[in-house]
Amino acid sequence: MKEALRKHIEEIVPLTDEQFDIVFSYFKSKKLKKKDFLVKQGDSVNCEYFVVSGLVKAFYSDDEGKDHIMQFAMENWWVTDYQALLHKTPAQLDIDCLEDTKLLCITLEDKDKLCAALHKMEYFFRKKSNSGYVALQRRILSLLNNDAKERYEQFMSLYPSLYQRVSKTLIAAYLGVTRETLSRLT
Repeated sequence: MKEALRKHIEEIVPLTDEQFDIVFSYFKSKKLKKKDFLVKQGDSVNCEYFVVSGLVKAFYSDDEGKDHIMQFAMENWWVTDYQALLHKTPAQLDIDCLEDTKLLCITLEDKDKLCAALHKMEYFFRKKSNSGYVALQRRILSLLNNDAKERYEQFMSLYPSLYQRVSKTLIAAYLGVTRETLSRLT
């Protein structure tokens, strides 16, 4: 776990061994089994999660019980219900494990302390946040402007490894189409 986090951070900022020891001291490890929930709607959320291994999905269930997948998060991705975390409101999303999953978690308070102690980490988190914002914007624009075939092609282009790890039903929910429509596209 430690090595995965260090490699991930050092893609953006270099760290000495001493600096990384400081960084790692702010994280706690968590292991979940397939089908376990990391976050449930209505929960309070106090951590941001780094996926070391495994796969999770963040989704919203509407009043009719239909699931809308907001995000998949696999190795080296970050996930949480950011609105709940940042605004201290109940979670609107469920996050559950599609595979056995190992995570590292950091509280918002500890993240702030870490960034104050080591400004390189403030830069790191800003870069990760900006990348996440760009990905979200691209996803929203795709949902607004692209037809189902174009959204499927974009998904396959951006995340080819997910196709092997995620059921067609979940891919369809992520793309905002029915399972039958997805079958016609593949």
